[in-house]
Amino acid sequence: MTKINKCIIEILRKERTVSVQQVLDLGLSRSLLPFYAKQGLLVRVKQGVYMLPTAIEDDLYTLSLKSSKIIFSHETALFLNNLSERTPFRHSVTIPSNSHLSMETVKLCNCYYIKPDLHKLGLTKKKTTFGHIVPCYNMERTICDLLRSQNRCDTETVLTALKNFASNPKKDINLLVQYAKQLRVFKRLTPYMEVLL
Repeated sequence: MTKINKCIIEILRKERTVSVQQVLDLGLSRSLLPFYAKQGLLVRVKQGVYMLPTAIEDDLYTLSLKSSKIIFSHETALFLNNLSERTPFRHSVTIPSNSHLSMETVKLCNCYYIKPDLHKLGLTKKKTTFGHIVPCYNMERTICDLLRSQNRCDTETVLTALKNFASNPKKDINLLVQYAKQLRVFKRLTPYMEVLL
């Protein structure tokens, strides 16, 4: 009976997924992971990425592997920044307007596009509930994104996010104002400033 290489098992214990690149870095054959998948020992998560059949998939981490351009935003960023306790039904991602995502990702996510020069504004890294680090917008950028996309986000989500932001000791009002001006939502933010201060 075939057994999975010990080095690969070690990667799976730490990260829950293993990529073909990691296998190549170990000096092993590119065809090893597809071979294990044919044997039923691994499951293909996406092209070049595999996990154990019994593992619970970290969907945020898996999505982040699909494109280096993906940054989690809007409702997903609210959750990752602890501004919402509710796990989003569909994840929200933002990519530069000069890029595109696979049809599979578009079907799975709420996709937002932004000018390339504003794409990395407020970029940070956050830990998923499974412990993986994924790209995400910070609190201030997330609030601005919600204001920019008010027609796609429900009012209750926006108001709850603003209240949670206002009570967060790590909030940075000056940074929020700076982002609001850059993202052209300062007029929309102004009515909420009394609550935030």
